[in-house]
Amino acid sequence: MPHLFKEDTVKEIEEDLKRWERETLPKSLERYPERMEKFTTLSDVEVDRVYTPAHIKKFDYYEKLGFPGEYPYTRGVHASMYRGRLWTMRMFSGFGGPEETNKRLKFLISHGETGLSLAFDYPTLVGIDSNDPMARGEVGIVGVAVDTLKDMEIIFDGINMGEVTTNMTINPPAPVLLAMYVGVAEKQGVLYEKIGGTTQNDPLKEFIAQKSYVFPPEPAVKVAMDLIEWSVKKLPKWNPISISGYHIREAGSDAVQELAFTIADGIEYVRQLVSRGLGVDSFAHRLSFFWDSHINFFEEIAKFRAARRMWAKIMREWFHAKKDRSLWMRFHTQTAGVSLTAQQPWNNIVRTTIEALAAVLGGTQSLHTNSFDEPFRVPSEFAAKIALRTQQIIAYETGVADTVDPLAGSYYVEWLTDEIEERAWKYIDRIEKMGGMLEAVKKGFPQREITETSYKFQKDVDDGRKFIVGVNIFESEDVDEVRNVPLLDFNQEEIEERQIERLKFIKSVRNKEKVESALAELERAAVRGENVMPYILQAAKAYATLGEIMSALKRVYGVYVEPPIY
Repeated sequence: MPHLFKEDTVKEIEEDLKRWERETLPKSLERYPERMEKFTTLSDVEVDRVYTPAHIKKFDYYEKLGFPGEYPYTRGVHASMYRGRLWTMRMFSGFGGPEETNKRLKFLISHGETGLSLAFDYPTLVGIDSNDPMARGEVGIVGVAVDTLKDMEIIFDGINMGEVTTNMTINPPAPVLLAMYVGVAEKQGVLYEKIGGTTQNDPLKEFIAQKSYVFPPEPAVKVAMDLIEWSVKKLPKWNPISISGYHIREAGSDAVQELAFTIADGIEYVRQLVSRGLGVDSFAHRLSFFWDSHINFFEEIAKFRAARRMWAKIMREWFHAKKDRSLWMRFHTQTAGVSLTAQQPWNNIVRTTIEALAAVLGGTQSLHTNSFDEPFRVPSEFAAKIALRTQQIIAYETGVADTVDPLAGSYYVEWLTDEIEERAWKYIDRIEKMGGMLEAVKKGFPQREITETSYKFQKDVDDGRKFIVGVNIFESEDVDEVRNVPLLDFNQEEIEERQIERLKFIKSVRNKEKVESALAELERAAVRGENVMPYILQAAKAYATLGEIMSALKRVYGVYVEPPIY
């Protein structure tokens, strides 16, 4: 393929750039010395003063860009992108009990939210019931508590599950929560082929970053693959996994590590599914990804574009996928929680706006904008509405959604996209030499890399090499900036007591023999190495509790204890 720029033209520009550096630049530097000796992105990619065709002199348009909706999908997976359909606007919702969450979901739908996103409390995330001693004081705090099918029924009371898609941020207990979701949809009369949404269901990133693991690595991956295999066959509109870079980034990685480790996770899952005898084109179109959109604007846009290009290449050249949709990287994006500050919290509205704009210019399919009050508590209605309005203003007022990939051809953006991709490939090569991501995780490789990067970033902030407005530059002593933030108020103790009482009632009225039989069948299926998803669905529909179902699996698979990593 021909390069975009002629060789003699590039040479002429290179020579003229040297002239500019000799003649024009020194005059400016003498009057306006540069603010820093070296400018870098958050991933420590050094940034030049100016970019020209000489920085991308071997740029092949068809290899690097092409057209939207065509390989290598750098410019987006859809031909007309947002001109035809805007991204799905989701707000991370869920706190307290099912009643509170149902009210919040209806509030956001009434204000224009186009997709639901459920956050679960920590007991639910690790698969224990609200009456477990380990759950005391945690019920309903960081998300909604879900113990049985009844709780899911309340969450979706008055919401047509055939007309909405729901993202559920849940990992080890993902099969149980999906089973409950399907059970409620059935009760509403929704056909399986109309049930749409996503389960995060990404076990490897739990060991790398989020740490809400339950089972050891091998059985954790096995259970996640069970969910994917079952849902691909039964729920054609469901995304059974959201391969998550978000939590890797929130744990302290940089953009390059987020990109590399997440794609390496995806490679591992594809291999696991192929090893089950599944054809890659039978499931690849249902895989989805989840990215963080951080504050370094151009680096994030470049990351999203590089991610699509890398995944398309991997699926076509490594796994020999034949269908176009198998090559698509479809992804959800969330603005960076770790970029929000408790100091001068109103500044967080600006941060979220910039990060959301980067996600849109990077071509996301779905977006969640964080609320400015999240450093303190689960978002209030007031803050959540501002976060939603941020997306709507970007969509309907700015014009950035009117053309596809508007930054394509920018010398800097194209150079940075190439640079981030090249650095990510180096990480993937190292992981491949270790035997793949499952082995790399067991060796603690990504964990150590993230720890070192996180430490370096914090040291750079502490030493004044990187700036955070309101934290280490333009600080303020005005306590009213925090005092005047209208925080969400709810009584956690009352909610916990209500959950425990409901759980007690459900246990008293359900068919005890049916529950015991379903749990015994589930345990036997796990011992035999079968796909556990049908058995989990049977138990959930019998009103077995989350904790009971997870305990049956723990007896077979065991519980993971993380070894020290040095």
